[in-house]
Amino acid sequence: MTKNIDNKILLTDTLSIEPDSSSLYPKPFDQIVKGRHRHRVSNVVGLTKFGVNVVRLESGAFSSARHWHTKQDEFIYVLAGTLTLVSDEGHTEISEGTSVGFPAGVSNGHQIANFSKSDAWYIEVGDRPSNEIVTYPDIDMLNTVDNGKPFFTHKDGRAFSEESN
Repeated sequence: MTKNIDNKILLTDTLSIEPDSSSLYPKPFDQIVKGRHRHRVSNVVGLTKFGVNVVRLESGAFSSARHWHTKQDEFIYVLAGTLTLVSDEGHTEISEGTSVGFPAGVSNGHQIANFSKSDAWYIEVGDRPSNEIVTYPDIDMLNTVDNGKPFFTHKDGRAFSEESN
């Protein structure tokens, strides 16, 4: 339920927002995020400068492919459960109350994994640069964001074929 206060401020019951379990990744990489469910809060409360999602990550699921951004800062805060930060340094367990920042331009690929036996919850926040490049060090994929729209290619610039989508 979303409530409008003075036509300026929006309140919402976050968990009433239908979770988005989809992926923009081309096949077969879209399967990496199977089990990730994002409640897209910023869209519901009218924010445009940065994105806020409340995420439920099922046991065995990943937040994304391991990646890093040229221009976007990212932040996560663990609400409940035990998660694992996967980065160039290896695996680091993170749990309720832990915050992690990923500054733009730092070429340390990262992702959040749920290796526990229970679902875990976290908040993710990122600014929304209209143009940037997202690099995925472990897979043959690159995302060139142009005017806010993602465009996924192989690292050599080839588009994913229809058979891959």
